[in-house]
Amino acid sequence: MADHPIRIVQFLVSPAHAYFGRPKDGPAEVPTELPARIECVAGKGIRGDRFFNVRAHTEAAVTFLAAEAWDDACLQAGATAAVELARRNIVVRGVELDRLRGEDFTLSTGAGSVVFRGGRPAHPCAWMDTMIAPGMRKALVGRGGIRAGVLAGGVLGLGDAILSCDVPLDASRAAEPVMRAQPLG
Repeated sequence: MADHPIRIVQFLVSPAHAYFGRPKDGPAEVPTELPARIECVAGKGIRGDRFFNVRAHTEAAVTFLAAEAWDDACLQAGATAAVELARRNIVVRGVELDRLRGEDFTLSTGAGSVVFRGGRPAHPCAWMDTMIAPGMRKALVGRGGIRAGVLAGGVLGLGDAILSCDVPLDASRAAEPVMRAQPLG
């Protein structure tokens, strides 16, 4: 296994879906947490999240997004938007996530370690055009992140992390700050 230094820039935990139904009707008002730490439970997902222990989602209970993909998509769509609007559980910087599909990988932080199995792509939905800017969904196609299951649970914290896996990864991107909330207008 090779170790790759990355950065975890955001966690998002939400007890319910905010983007369902028709985008023209607007999102549901759902409390969302952006915690400094999360607890991942094997076979269940992130404690407190909408996909936690949902049988149909146990192999895809955690969603990942690369901050670089979000930043690039925002530029392409001409938008400035906070990454939390993507509604992905774990936002990382410094790794090409698609290479982890079908692979087991470990994230280790100062708070602990969690073993995941990379799963199917986390495709962007039509809500991106409503919540961010027209063209945002198209800008995220093919780079909306991945879904993953938790194989061995633990606690993760924000900040510097080590991603250990058996596949070569492109770690050439610098660990720059992710775009923060800006008024959409």
